[in-house]
Amino acid sequence: MTSMIDEEFSDIRPYNDGEVCGVLARLKVDSSLADNLAALRLPRVKTLSPALARWLLKQWVAWKLRGVQTVAQFQQLVAPLLQRQIAATADFSAAGLEALSPSESYLFVSNHRDIAMDPAFTNHALFRAGHRTCAVAIGDNLLQERWVADLMRLNKSFIVKRNLRGPRELLAASRQLAKFIRFTITNNHGPVWIAQREGRAKDGGDATEPAVIKMLSLSCDRQQESQAEALAALKIVPVAISYELDPCDGVKAAELAAGASYTKAEHEDVHSIGLGIAGQKGRVHLQFGSPLSASHLEISQVVTAIDTHVIQGYRLFDSNLWAWQRLKNTTEQPPITIHKGTISRTAFDARIDALPPSHQALALAMYANPLEAARCQALEGRHRAER
Repeated sequence: MTSMIDEEFSDIRPYNDGEVCGVLARLKVDSSLADNLAALRLPRVKTLSPALARWLLKQWVAWKLRGVQTVAQFQQLVAPLLQRQIAATADFSAAGLEALSPSESYLFVSNHRDIAMDPAFTNHALFRAGHRTCAVAIGDNLLQERWVADLMRLNKSFIVKRNLRGPRELLAASRQLAKFIRFTITNNHGPVWIAQREGRAKDGGDATEPAVIKMLSLSCDRQQESQAEALAALKIVPVAISYELDPCDGVKAAELAAGASYTKAEHEDVHSIGLGIAGQKGRVHLQFGSPLSASHLEISQVVTAIDTHVIQGYRLFDSNLWAWQRLKNTTEQPPITIHKGTISRTAFDARIDALPPSHQALALAMYANPLEAARCQALEGRHRAER
């Protein structure tokens, strides 16, 4: 990385190779990281002797990190772990990358369902197809623990500042973020991943926030170029990711049921990350779009283009249909393609019925809303054709 990135973006950029050894030294002795790993890898030992489990996991972390001195080496270490986790928890497929050049840098704008796995699946698909992996946007609300921030920034994540005091700070942070993304893309340091909205679409309603696209346009030099020209420089590619099963569906339903009164527990985001990584997802599909054309680069047009791709590229599974039918109390089959999943109707109903009664409709809506969006789009298309 250049000194420009080090100076102007030092508080948000991913770590560079010169920082790796110092960061790894912290991780090797971090008790919180060891405790979280122990809960996953040695739960019985952790219950019987937390101190022993912590010591064993610190030794394991130090052993795994031996010889790692660069970001690339760290990612090479993480890649097989991620591949095994994906193989164990998902039947994954991807399409659309064949139309994109491995040597180009693109800005992938994706719908957002899972904190860690949305960009992880994207990077897995890129790595498998011989493309470079993405720099990934992650909110600073998820980085309250130092070890989480260290691991994310080692793995090419950059920080989106959200805990800001007022409009002036927000504008400055948004402009810095937009400039970092543009610098990365235009200098061809590799692709970048961001979500189409702040936070996950907990209700399954994927919609691009215009504020996200407006932020991206803030990199423009207003005396020399337009917002559309600034957006054109980013080579925006819409991405749609769909999960047959959401490991966090019950957690999301509980949050939605509580509404404005909901208060996150300490370390809840870390728990959600772990649940999303380890939970069974059934079939997962990632659909890459084409770079937006020059005729679709006003802010409202970018929003519409991304939303359209997400609806059209979202792979609907049996779980989406069953949830929609149950909410509508119907056996109707809408005239849209439904893909066979891995779970049975009986097992899916049991999954929903295991939730508190007041949460069940909310969980069903998470699965039903993508199908309803596709159904509405199909009906609109039919009406236009008939006119």
